[in-house]
Amino acid sequence: MSIADQFDAVFKALGHATRRSILDTLRDQPLTTGALCDLCADIDRCTVMQHLKVLETADLVNVERRGRERWNHLNPLPIHDIHERWIGPHAAYAVNMLSRLKHKLETPPTGR
Repeated sequence: MSIADQFDAVFKALGHATRRSILDTLRDQPLTTGALCDLCADIDRCTVMQHLKVLETADLVNVERRGRERWNHLNPLPIHDIHERWIGPHAAYAVNMLSRLKHKLETPPTGR
């Protein structure tokens, strides 16, 4: 899978509110698929499994099998890669522009 395909998979996975909610839940601790299904009571187990498959494909969730249980762990690295590629550079540019504006506004005008 190319890097562009990986980014596409991550953005697709993050594009749905249920998947973002699952990732938010897994941020605190790994959970079994059953526990995630219980937390997503408004949708059926099959739909939760489909969302987990999309998250696995995007490498945002790693699955560990312990006997009959499926433990889902958040993998934050793909989100970090997106931050490094897009958010970080844009945020640095915006902070630089705000700093220049602040300096300009706080500097008294020269003798006119």
